[in-house]
Amino acid sequence: MKALILAGGMGKRLRPLTDDKPKPMISISNKPILEWQIIWLKSHNIREVVLCTGYMSENITEYFGDGEKFGVSIEYSKEEEPLGTGGALMQSEPFLKEHSNFIVMNGDIMSNIDPNSLILNLTDGLIGTIAVVALRSPFGEIEIKEDGRISRFTEKPILNDHWINAGIYCFSNKIFNYLSSVGSLESDVFPLLAQENKLSAIKQNNVKWRSIDSHKDIEESQKEFVTE
Repeated sequence: MKALILAGGMGKRLRPLTDDKPKPMISISNKPILEWQIIWLKSHNIREVVLCTGYMSENITEYFGDGEKFGVSIEYSKEEEPLGTGGALMQSEPFLKEHSNFIVMNGDIMSNIDPNSLILNLTDGLIGTIAVVALRSPFGEIEIKEDGRISRFTEKPILNDHWINAGIYCFSNKIFNYLSSVGSLESDVFPLLAQENKLSAIKQNNVKWRSIDSHKDIEESQKEFVTE
């Protein structure tokens, strides 16, 4: 099994941390996000990795090299200009086309999701499986009794009836038939696959998951993944 990590993001909302490094190289508990991801992949016996780089790509290539010191084999697909997540995957076809299926993930995700749940559920007729996680409310919740009195405060609860894309996928190599040189997986490709009934969501319960989109996300991840 081979994995591709979409690591070309700039992370404008995380400046000044990303003034001198791409978003996937932001440190969480003294390791770049990408290193955490490689450790996670290796723990599931996935040791062949393609890194799709773009913004400040040399920062990534100099740190990881060929991957030998991390116990994996790393290849690089560099975007000379932003192509979007779909375009970046399309450009990486030469690294993946000989594999019947492969893992793809966003380069700003911290998680302990088991990728085998995606691999095993990629059955005939499907082009892709998507890990989905329950939405964490950005607000605290107040429970109110019938008489109007407050009975309980819950800090940012998990909303188990609302599911979001976790940014971790398993694709059949038939995905390349749906890609263009520039475009987005999320807004261009996934709606089409869903319309054709070729995309499946795999619910992930009781897992750790963070998308690093703000300084607060970094702080929370430092607490959650420090003992990994």
